[in-house]
Amino acid sequence: MDFNLTEEQLMIQQAARDFAHSELLAGVIERDTTQTFPAEQVKKMGELGFMGMMVDPKYGGAGMDSISYVLALEELSKIDASAAVVMSVNNSLVCAGLEKFCNEEQKQKYLKPLASGEVIGAFALSEPEAGSDATSQATTAIDMGDHYLLNGTKNWITNGKNATYYVVMAQTDASKKHKGINAFIVEKGWEGFETGPKEDKLGIRGSDTCSLLFTDVKVPKENRIGEDGFGFKFAMAVLNGGRIGIASQALGIASGAYELALKYAQTRKSFGTEIINHQAIAFKLADMHVSIMAARMLCYKAAAEKDEGKDISESGAMAKLYASQVAMDTTIEAVQIHGGYGYVKEYHVERLMRDAKITQIYEGTSEIQKIVISRSISKK
Repeated sequence: MDFNLTEEQLMIQQAARDFAHSELLAGVIERDTTQTFPAEQVKKMGELGFMGMMVDPKYGGAGMDSISYVLALEELSKIDASAAVVMSVNNSLVCAGLEKFCNEEQKQKYLKPLASGEVIGAFALSEPEAGSDATSQATTAIDMGDHYLLNGTKNWITNGKNATYYVVMAQTDASKKHKGINAFIVEKGWEGFETGPKEDKLGIRGSDTCSLLFTDVKVPKENRIGEDGFGFKFAMAVLNGGRIGIASQALGIASGAYELALKYAQTRKSFGTEIINHQAIAFKLADMHVSIMAARMLCYKAAAEKDEGKDISESGAMAKLYASQVAMDTTIEAVQIHGGYGYVKEYHVERLMRDAKITQIYEGTSEIQKIVISRSISKK
């Protein structure tokens, strides 16, 4: 097994690192405080090819591999997880699904502008009562002949306010249960489609999260993805890939916190020496370093298996489960190492700690990941 990155992957990693420091760092605290969407930065990410990294260039993408995607997400998340999650959703939950399952006409109309970063997309599965349970969709799409009539509410939708195109899951035939679910491409501005107020969140405050409200929205038949009843399989396939994106975001948050804690420990003095020379601090940093490396390997493994066309339900869930826990543990320790300074915004680690928590929740909670993993190992 080759653990060495290719020259191209190293270049992508460096490009993402440079962008994060030159374009994201300066205003990240202010955007977090004011809950300002990083519109200008996201536009530049599109120009650099980060918004459709794995999409075929003929559809406006960069045509890169999944390892490159993990590398870029980690570097961006070290500095600004809010900007990184915009990229993650657009890549993993929107573009990946459209490229794999849409017909050519849909790809030309919707995938091209999404992959090029001309517009951004959103994935609408979660609901007030169902959460991320794709089998329990209360949102309905009634077949009216030449169109569907969409009614319902979606919750916790990342990019909800700023997206142009939305992939929406809805129940068409409840008697068929999960086989009666469909996935649709819905456009902003359609009559009957509104967005709710922006959520006031603990972390990733720069990204916009809101509810979507559908009241008799007419969705053309040609905007259904796949055959009738394909929606559940579509959602499961997309979520598997999405977990790699969230794992990579968690990895980046942890890495960013560790780097800040290490730098602080090397310069901050206590009892006559730099605090890194105190065993209590040195051991914390050692544990953080080992955990981050292990999380990184799980992310790489899941990404490599995705590129190989393997079933990534287990590896993706493992990466997300472990990396999100590492992000939470590492950021807490980073605040502790900083002491009182860690509790104020200027030193960044308190924001990273707040950002870390969401990685244990979205794309399925840690408990859901354990269900996925346990089901997988029970079949072996």
